[in-house]
Amino acid sequence: MADQKPRQSTRRRFLATTGLGAGAFALAGCTGGNGGNGGNGGNGGNGGNSGPAPGSDGNLVMTTSGSSTTAYAASQGLSAAVEEYSDGSVSIDARPSNGTDANVARLDREESDIAYIQNWTAERLRQGEAPFDDLGYDPVQVFHLYNLPWIFATANADWTSVTDIESDSRVVPTPRGSGTAPALEHGLSFAVDGYERVSVGYGELGGAFSEGRIDSAAITILNGDIEPGWVQEMKGSVDLRLLGWPDDAVESMREDPGLLIQDVDMTSFEGYDYTPDTIPSITFAYNFISRHDLDYDAVYALLETLYENRENLSEYNALLGYHEEPEYWVSDMYEGIPFHPAAADFYQEIGVWKDEFERYEE
Repeated sequence: MADQKPRQSTRRRFLATTGLGAGAFALAGCTGGNGGNGGNGGNGGNGGNSGPAPGSDGNLVMTTSGSSTTAYAASQGLSAAVEEYSDGSVSIDARPSNGTDANVARLDREESDIAYIQNWTAERLRQGEAPFDDLGYDPVQVFHLYNLPWIFATANADWTSVTDIESDSRVVPTPRGSGTAPALEHGLSFAVDGYERVSVGYGELGGAFSEGRIDSAAITILNGDIEPGWVQEMKGSVDLRLLGWPDDAVESMREDPGLLIQDVDMTSFEGYDYTPDTIPSITFAYNFISRHDLDYDAVYALLETLYENRENLSEYNALLGYHEEPEYWVSDMYEGIPFHPAAADFYQEIGVWKDEFERYEE
């Protein structure tokens, strides 16, 4: 996946004042990779059925992540906005899920109509890797939700780069079982020969640093704008330092099709004992996908309803304020996965369609 330039924040002040900072941000999309749902559900999909298309009644089930996450809260906001502004042709039933891999399975079992995944999962889908090698549908893209860039941090006073990690260093590339962990572990392999992999919960990282139980852990800054509360708490309890990357490792990661590398501008953030001005980050782009056969009119009505009322979406969830910008709807979309035909038509009509995008064709 090609690297992207950092998105310049025009909304950080707005988001901070509308409640999406600090404790309002629970980790989204970082629950277990397979989520216990496993595989593809094995029902063979709906591709060959002659009956009505999934979602033809306009009632769309949307799945994201666990019930305590920012992603689920955002989906509830989308549901409320659609209920408020729709003419009755479409509705969203927002339901929690066990994460991105589980969402792929739910789509296969027709337990979900529209679900979010991230680019690491998208690349495995594109390659047809297990457990996505026998799906009964083709995945298609609908719209972008947000990005989570990840940066490695430490409380060790002399560390400035991930190359300071050694074979006996205790590292937390997110808790074990996290959906983000495999990509972060893969990214570390470009710069680090080995380390002791340990697992600590996000809210416990500050204590683990203070007690000397860990040497490094991954933190995130949503859309490069918003620090979660547990990161802010860490900064208040330890002298937190953010680690850079060697140029050769960054170049190699940018060439890896499964990784999205984005530069995070740290110049406006305070409270770190050390941070480079700009840090290359292993980033997860979370986008909504659907089955290829999801009803055209329902998808179009969903996008039209939300887009026409985009200036009001932040009233339902502050994170949705980013969608006020038309280009945001199609930012960091996945290479090799086409758009749902209704989404393709809609984005062409509002003028944000890009030449490199692909429309799904039967």
